[in-house]
Amino acid sequence: MTRDARALSMRNMTNRPRILVVDDDRELSQMLVEYLEREGFAVESAASGTEALERVSAAPPDFLVLDVMLPGATGFDILRILRSGQSRVPVLMLTARGDDVDRILGLELGADDYLAKPFNPRELAARVRAILRRATADTGSTDGLVRAGPIVLDPARFTIRVDERAVDVTGAEFRVLEQLAREAGRVVSREQLTEQALGRRLELYDRSIDTHVSNLRRKLALPPGSAEIRSVRGAGYLLAVGRSEGA
Repeated sequence: MTRDARALSMRNMTNRPRILVVDDDRELSQMLVEYLEREGFAVESAASGTEALERVSAAPPDFLVLDVMLPGATGFDILRILRSGQSRVPVLMLTARGDDVDRILGLELGADDYLAKPFNPRELAARVRAILRRATADTGSTDGLVRAGPIVLDPARFTIRVDERAVDVTGAEFRVLEQLAREAGRVVSREQLTEQALGRRLELYDRSIDTHVSNLRRKLALPPGSAEIRSVRGAGYLLAVGRSEGA
């Protein structure tokens, strides 16, 4: 199928969320395509990093299921290119079981979540739905801006500003910060942040929220004394505004 034909095919299925599965394991990829299509998604696949980038350029999907190890360009390479180009397409990375380095790196580069191989396809579908549901909510109507010290979030436009400086974040990072800002001065548990930002329950040894918070601290670069995302041992995180105490 040519690039133009693929683009037309994807656009003709606008009533269903469009997913691109990127994995060089053709048997696994075909199984995921068939399963996700039965679950109501419009699905295509790519077997290399180069092919994935071509597909995304021709017809940007609504969601990307992205394996780490790929020929042509790794999943990390693809993620870097997407995020450097300001693409906010939700990304779920597939990693090797027990490989914490890959998981953390993927989140640091802008992945919304990860799933370790081998996995149950039902779990994958559930993760995809949860992330898409929150991504859709991000672009919906809201009651207004969310302010916390120098931080101003606009959920309708999906933007963040710190003292008038624009800050680019991923969907998951935005939702983590929004939850902390709405609860500024109060501790928000990692369990609550996981449910609100990722749409799933916190798992044992899951450090996704910790990585997203670390990314936010670096990207926000908050002026000293203005605001701070604090870790509260054994409880969660707190967005302290000004010189307020509480952690």
